[in-house]
Amino acid sequence: MKKLSLQKNEFCISTDKSKLDIDAIHDFLSTKAYWCLNIPKEKVEISIENSFCFGLYEKNKQIGFARIITDYSTIAYLGDVYILEEYRGKGLSKWLMETIMNLPELQGLRRWILLTGDAHELYKKYGWTDLTDSSNWMELYNKNVYSN
Repeated sequence: MKKLSLQKNEFCISTDKSKLDIDAIHDFLSTKAYWCLNIPKEKVEISIENSFCFGLYEKNKQIGFARIITDYSTIAYLGDVYILEEYRGKGLSKWLMETIMNLPELQGLRRWILLTGDAHELYKKYGWTDLTDSSNWMELYNKNVYSN
């Protein structure tokens, strides 16, 4: 897959993993992301290695991130989406979502899934809905996996 790089004013979205600031991503995820507090750095590194990742930058500073777990044919899971607090309200999350949702390699999938506790309105703008029938879904969930 070719690497994507988009520029908007002083901001850039890139899928080049070599540009990712793993320390910055880990810092955010382990200390500010309610969904994975205390996640070990090694887990973040492995998740990035095995996902399709989007970095959002101001010049060379990592200010946002998203990753997708996908087979590029039938399903995609969108996770670890964030914009640093001081950069929110500038339309960057919308730009990131538009970029992700319009990427040619991710078109025609049967299903996209994500979990969110607070960004429902953002995702609804891109066609996401609540589960049609949650009785079809099952999970194996270890909420405290990173606390041990």
